[in-house]
Amino acid sequence: MAGLSIHHVALVVTDLERSIEFYQRVFGLDRLQRPPFSTAGVWLACGELQLHLIKYDEGCFRRRPFPDVNDWHFAFRTDDFDGMLNHLVSLGFREDVQEGDPRLVVVRRTGVAGFPQLYFIDPDNNIIEVNGAPAHQPPLWQPPTN
Repeated sequence: MAGLSIHHVALVVTDLERSIEFYQRVFGLDRLQRPPFSTAGVWLACGELQLHLIKYDEGCFRRRPFPDVNDWHFAFRTDDFDGMLNHLVSLGFREDVQEGDPRLVVVRRTGVAGFPQLYFIDPDNNIIEVNGAPAHQPPLWQPPTN
């Protein structure tokens, strides 16, 4: 479709203030003005896109407290993959903890996608990917050239 693009990703959170603090501390996202919807929430800026946090007491449908890379997730792209990984480590995330530990970060420096990826969870078990994909990736996946 001509003119179609992603505008925002919306995440269900059980503790709005905890989630705002998490996303601002981990990613440095700024708050945006939000219309007075009937449910509590916050909009955060991420470049030209937005992350919407919506308070929902029952939480998200994910119950497994670890970053399963094959489950639903959303991704941030970064120009500084190692810097982002170092930032997460400085916040207490680690590769060497047991599955189920909320500090677990799964790192794939090389893989099928052709760029580095890492995965971790937020306080509500939402899976977050951060990757080093090229800024202007072709519209369809192509095998990496050797």
